[in-house]
Amino acid sequence: MLESTKSISKKVQTLILLLFASCIAQAQSFKLLRYDENYEFLKDSTRNFYGNLKFIPLNDDKDFYVSFGGEARYEYVDFNNEDWGRLNIGRNNFLLQRYALHADIHLNKKFRVFAQLRSALQDGRINGPRGIDEDQLNVQNLFLDVNLWQKEDKKLLVRAGRQELDYGSGRLISVREGPNARLYFTGGKIMYSSARFSIDGFAMIADITNPGIFDNKMTEQLNLWGTYSKIIFPKAGNLDLYYLGIKRDESVFEEGTATEKRHTIGTRLWKYGGGFIYNLEAAYQFGSFGSGNINAWTGSIDLGYSFEDIKFKPTINLRNDYISGDKSKGDGNLQTFNPLYPKGGYFGFSPQVGPVNLIDIHPYATMDLLPELKMQVDVVFNWRYSIQDGVYRPSGVLNRPGNTSDQRYIGTAYLANFTYSVNKHIAVVSGIQYFKTGAFINDIIPNAQDGIFFNARLAFKF
Repeated sequence: MLESTKSISKKVQTLILLLFASCIAQAQSFKLLRYDENYEFLKDSTRNFYGNLKFIPLNDDKDFYVSFGGEARYEYVDFNNEDWGRLNIGRNNFLLQRYALHADIHLNKKFRVFAQLRSALQDGRINGPRGIDEDQLNVQNLFLDVNLWQKEDKKLLVRAGRQELDYGSGRLISVREGPNARLYFTGGKIMYSSARFSIDGFAMIADITNPGIFDNKMTEQLNLWGTYSKIIFPKAGNLDLYYLGIKRDESVFEEGTATEKRHTIGTRLWKYGGGFIYNLEAAYQFGSFGSGNINAWTGSIDLGYSFEDIKFKPTINLRNDYISGDKSKGDGNLQTFNPLYPKGGYFGFSPQVGPVNLIDIHPYATMDLLPELKMQVDVVFNWRYSIQDGVYRPSGVLNRPGNTSDQRYIGTAYLANFTYSVNKHIAVVSGIQYFKTGAFINDIIPNAQDGIFFNARLAFKF
């Protein structure tokens, strides 16, 4: 099976190299969700090989057409003292690879089919691949769009099938771009959009990811549903309003393991661009955990300023997050916030602490050293919100229980990240992180060690 996967990967690499040789500046900016791209603008233009690949007419009127695309990503990771030395591994360096190919088929203005294959591979990790590292070959997207109604800038669309989701800042629902294996769901979604307002309603099933070839399984129960809306206020900013529901049979928190049915209502007020920038978000959660009740919340403030008229175009930001934890272990009720399906890098790339039971203060700054080279530096100070609850991984999974320690400070992360955009198709990203353990980690882990993380990533998209 592994040989078969390697053979597929070699063929994909060869195809990508051939395509790269013909890529031109005709490409638009690539989207996080590749199905959001639209190459219909090539309909009446002169196209070379790459342009023909992005827009292939299937009839004389050119309203039936197909567009092809893909990516290859290679990443080297060097991790020293994973989990602050608790695993006694020391240095752990390994390679990650990700390949994807997609076809976007438009059948006039009414119907559309989007299909995408993805391969995520890992090699050399001492303690084996994590769930976010390897999924040798899988159908990442396969859905049908039906355009129910359209008038000027207003549209009503229905989507059914396997699909990626990403909302807001990725705090609760993210495609999880940072890790090697992206996240997806299977279900239905109805979407209304206009110039200043959009709203999605969806009901989804989260699949169980296995590391082999076409071996992922649906959970066969509805476990994510909700609505997400965005209102645009010209020159003032944007307002998101959302409701999200989840159901999980075996959720694990320090309080215990039980069936969880949780509802989240939240709002986000945000503005990016030149001058004053902000991202304010708050969410409240309620529901049931076993026979007990859920009562959890989070609040985040991110304020900054972008100096677009100054050399290097620096930005400076300060974030502060409060994320609730459980007040009393064993009482049956749960105050631990659940981040649902968060992106891995919400607190910087490859964070060591997840967005659960946490207070953080996070100053960061960016600078364009060259037009193609961007630098970001961060410092993240981390405390436990409740000393009766533990520390959790970036996915929201419990890492270490904490009710045996009365220490609150988890530690400080120092990060530096560089992104070099060779052109529209190729980007090189490299980062380093140093995590200085605090009183809590030193209390619960004997001979705890500071963690050092380094990665270098090469990505190509077409």
